[in-house]
Amino acid sequence: VIVTCQDARINPYESLGIKLGTTHIVRNAGGHALRSIIIAQQLLDTRDIAIFHHTGCGLTKFTTSEIVDTIKKNASPEKAAEVAQALEQFPDFQEFKDVEGSVKEDVEFLKGYALLLPDTKVMGWVHHVEDGRVRSSDACVFNSR
Repeated sequence: VIVTCQDARINPYESLGIKLGTTHIVRNAGGHALRSIIIAQQLLDTRDIAIFHHTGCGLTKFTTSEIVDTIKKNASPEKAAEVAQALEQFPDFQEFKDVEGSVKEDVEFLKGYALLLPDTKVMGWVHHVEDGRVRSSDACVFNSR
């Protein structure tokens, strides 16, 4: 399983040299996808997980309060109360400033996660959008349980 950002500049097939149909890829804002990882593990017996973040990620540029303020500002007056209530489901948009640190946090979180299958290998990677390099994140390879 490769977990990567939904950023349109990122092409994990090209960057990692993998063929279509060989790898489960989960794409979303900021590269967080726990539910999809659990399904790939428990139902499809996937044992390798690659956390794949990139430089210049949009989530490094905003805080939760800035995101919330923007959402409220963009809401029509008649939807303001409904939008405010919906925002209560998102107390934290999980922004981050340090891409390398964010990869390490995600790997550490998965390292101790009870729903991962035994002998799962979790790897952290950073894609440098500026020049296309992909490198292993320091100290981010381990086998669970």
